[in-house]
Amino acid sequence: MSASGGAKAIVAALVANLAIAVAKFVAFLFSGSSSMLAEAVHSLADSGNQFLLLIGGKKAQREATPQHPFGYGRERYIYAFLVSIVLFSVGGMFAVYEGYEKISHPHDLEHWYWPVGVLVFAIIAEGFSFRTAIKESNALRGKLSWGQFIKRAKAPELPVVLLEDFGALIGLVLALFGVGLTIATGDAVWDGIGTLCIGILLIAIAIVLALETKSLLLGEAAGADEVAKIEQAVVDGDTVTGLIHMRTLHLGPEELLVAAKISVQHDDTATEIARAINDAEARIRAAVPIARVIYLEPDIYSETEAAKGSDPDARPGGPTPTPEH
Repeated sequence: MSASGGAKAIVAALVANLAIAVAKFVAFLFSGSSSMLAEAVHSLADSGNQFLLLIGGKKAQREATPQHPFGYGRERYIYAFLVSIVLFSVGGMFAVYEGYEKISHPHDLEHWYWPVGVLVFAIIAEGFSFRTAIKESNALRGKLSWGQFIKRAKAPELPVVLLEDFGALIGLVLALFGVGLTIATGDAVWDGIGTLCIGILLIAIAIVLALETKSLLLGEAAGADEVAKIEQAVVDGDTVTGLIHMRTLHLGPEELLVAAKISVQHDDTATEIARAINDAEARIRAAVPIARVIYLEPDIYSETEAAKGSDPDARPGGPTPTPEH
């Protein structure tokens, strides 16, 4: 996932959320609608989340240091995880509390046209942001479904913005539903119910984000397509006769570590093996450009030694083909 595409979607979401937050706070002050207050805080939290994603992207670009020899690519995962915490606490829990309070102590909705007008404006603005996120994501997700794209994406920005915008649009509909029923029935409890539903929705989205970014923080292997390309690139059938086993790890969204044990001919000289390793690294980088850190260990393939290892299908990086003898 390109950083530029993620940044474009983030900026679009940030601009939309700041404008919407101001409008919602104004509507709340004039109407007293708890749905408007919950939605205003939600938009404010989303704006803060976009700032966090931008900061994470900036920090991830720092050069590697002796203390952090593999760089700072995972900063983007850390800040994406912080987004899920903010969405859960500031957005979700606040809305649940506000909804409970409004249901327990309902009060009349004043100047109903303010929240209705702001909600219509917010739906249009959020729709623009969501459209931008969809457009940027479509260039990357290929034939994957939206669920698969969110689950498999190594760059966290677009999945975060997609889920936030989707949640925001559903939340706006819930708020409009609560305000509309309050106007129609004269019972302010509906406004509180709408607010409570918004809180539950935000908590659910926050949990999904937390689970996905947790997996990225723990360290994910390359995708199946990338693994297959690396396996095909590493073997030349001459000096490198096979791939014994391999491990891959994302050091960041656009940086992949590849560590593999390769089989070589038993009578190859050190010079020939060194040249073969350099050639194999070049082929891997040509096939998978994000494979920037590569460690290849030459060995003489042994059926007996290979049998001592774990099942190749259970290894990180996927199954590896049986090398030629």
